[in-house]
Amino acid sequence: MDRFQEMKVFVAVVDNGSFVRAAEALNSSKAAVSRLLADLERRLGARLLNRTTRKLSLTDDGKMFYVRCTELLNALEEAESELNMRTGEAAGHLRVTAPVTFGNNLLAPLWGDFLAQHPKVSLDVNLSDRTADLVEEGLDLAVRIARAPHPVFIARKLATTRMVVCASPEYLAGHGTPRHPQDIAAHEVVSYTYWSSRDEWEFKGGDGIVETVKTRPRMHANSGDTCVAAALKHHGIVMQPDFLLYEALRAGALVRLLPDYEAVELGIYAVYASRRQLPLKLRYLIDFLVESFQDPVWHD
Repeated sequence: MDRFQEMKVFVAVVDNGSFVRAAEALNSSKAAVSRLLADLERRLGARLLNRTTRKLSLTDDGKMFYVRCTELLNALEEAESELNMRTGEAAGHLRVTAPVTFGNNLLAPLWGDFLAQHPKVSLDVNLSDRTADLVEEGLDLAVRIARAPHPVFIARKLATTRMVVCASPEYLAGHGTPRHPQDIAAHEVVSYTYWSSRDEWEFKGGDGIVETVKTRPRMHANSGDTCVAAALKHHGIVMQPDFLLYEALRAGALVRLLPDYEAVELGIYAVYASRRQLPLKLRYLIDFLVESFQDPVWHD
């Protein structure tokens, strides 16, 4: 067995947290992965993993070996990347994470185009609204929506999105239209669970004064799509990014509120761990995303 392949399988098991997910990532079988790890431990004369019914954990020897394996595999990838740069052709596997709503609505239509442009590149796209650890989870790229990127990582801005407060005409006909941010405190609200300030919404007036409103949500949801769906069914006021609302606003199904006040503007970033030399496959992906969002449709 190729020792680099052994290291790759061992790192995949650690990064994915299970033999099943590692086998899926490697396009192999759980039995083959388990057998290879057992053979590796037998050859090394050391136990690398503690196996329980609930989870896997690294032994002290396993921690040391994992660090060395990742260093060697990264060095191999950099060497291959240097050769690829001479030919200009990207190759290899990329692991990407992105928020669920943005990933489904805006990124999903793009992946096919990227793969068509780079036939030797494969993708593993994971959608989650939690903030994944790029290094710990072995991710190449994260698309993140935030006021500012995390200072530990490298980031390229793809676009901006403005939070918009809106409700359906039917809801407003029955409950009245708020004219001032503080009026929202008396209204029914559908709130996004992961919003950084939770149920406090901020607005800035033309005079630069920031108004903070303590809302009283009738419903919380950890999905922006669910929040918007509730607003379309007339269940209250929502604050969501314009990339998610622009079609409903354009159609008149939702009405923007408080036009004299601005909610928070967020950046949409491609975030990656700092490396001495960016692999060609990752560089092409980042450039592709930057180009794809040069003129975002929601800015219309």
